[in-house]
Amino acid sequence: MFLQKLFGFDPVKHSIKTEMMAGLTSFLTMAYILAVNPNIFSALASQGMDTNAVFTATVIAAVIGTLVMSLYAKMPFGLAPGMGLNAFFVYTVCLTMGYSWQFALTAILIEGIIFIIMSVTKVRALIVNSIPVQLKASISVGIGLFIASLGLKNSGIIGQSDATLITLGQITSGPALLCIIGLLITTAMLIYKVKGAILIGILLTTFIGIPFGETELNGVIGLPPDVSPLCMQFEWHNIFSLDMLLVVITFLFIDMFDTIGTLIGVMGSAGMVQKDGKIPHVNEALLSDAVATTIGACVGASTTTTYVESASGVSEGGRTGLTSFTIAMLFLVSLFFSPLFLAIPSAATSPALIIVGLMMFMRVVHIDFNSYEEGLPAFITLFFMAMASSISDGILLGIISYVLLNAIARKWENLNWTLVILAILFIARYALL
Repeated sequence: MFLQKLFGFDPVKHSIKTEMMAGLTSFLTMAYILAVNPNIFSALASQGMDTNAVFTATVIAAVIGTLVMSLYAKMPFGLAPGMGLNAFFVYTVCLTMGYSWQFALTAILIEGIIFIIMSVTKVRALIVNSIPVQLKASISVGIGLFIASLGLKNSGIIGQSDATLITLGQITSGPALLCIIGLLITTAMLIYKVKGAILIGILLTTFIGIPFGETELNGVIGLPPDVSPLCMQFEWHNIFSLDMLLVVITFLFIDMFDTIGTLIGVMGSAGMVQKDGKIPHVNEALLSDAVATTIGACVGASTTTTYVESASGVSEGGRTGLTSFTIAMLFLVSLFFSPLFLAIPSAATSPALIIVGLMMFMRVVHIDFNSYEEGLPAFITLFFMAMASSISDGILLGIISYVLLNAIARKWENLNWTLVILAILFIARYALL
């Protein structure tokens, strides 16, 4: 009864061991952000942004956001400062537009407050439930391709090319070879239905990475850096400028549709979407994301969002808030064991991303490609997610094309006012921003 009230845990349907294993798996596949985020924000060190404090702020934002998801929404998703959003913060707002990091944090705070208002009024849930079933399926497939591509790129299996943009990397040595070995080990365990195969695969690959020179252990325990240099560092004198409006809107669109895409994709692949296509507890999950973004800005973190890597834990059987509670506790522990935690190389988590990408891609059979007005928007959605590395752009372009093609085909029954208004706003977004 206690676990049911706290996490929505039903002892008849759920297992404590499974939920905690799922949480550990999700944590290991998303915890790369603790190493990547400080590295990205090091570009702002000359502007006085404390890179060490960024690590602590990242952990605090992840813990608070994931705890809200666990206790309020009771959903198995982890939250942390989002990739892409952190790059927009650093390279666009600060280094290209020339604003301070305090200006960017203020924009995130405003965005978070707007999110809370939209969530309380259920506007975000209305948006989610207005998306057609075909597009929801394509979002799941697209995210599968997206996270699989992350695994391939992070491990070096896929590299950059001046001629073709991407090409096959050096797969006979280094992290790429380690990832391939890890992929074979994990897949073999899945074939033989080993419980916790993805998690065991991550740990075994990390161990194998020692003789490869990819796994390096530099200490075990360390005190967390002081976060006070970033706390409540806001800049108010530019809040009514046009640039602030544009930055807030951009953060808003990216965060909203990354989160919506993650919820739809992960829950769809896990069979957690209702028969009518609606997402259970979606408003609570969206409000959790909004609260996490707002509180994260206060401690100095970039936009906090629901992580698509949560799919790895869901695929291991995570279904309740106990999974996300486990993720939050592991993030908290990572504050004091950061040297040990950082020993897990990206090549060891990449196989998990590739395999989960495959699991999500399996929903492609639910898309009707024989209908152009249904199939082409779905194809555009999944294609742009993978090729443009943008979940939000995939969704925006998918919705625009869905509305336009169904209007051309005069399939008015496939459209609703929410969807039409969204398409108009998205067209304006691309035209103006």
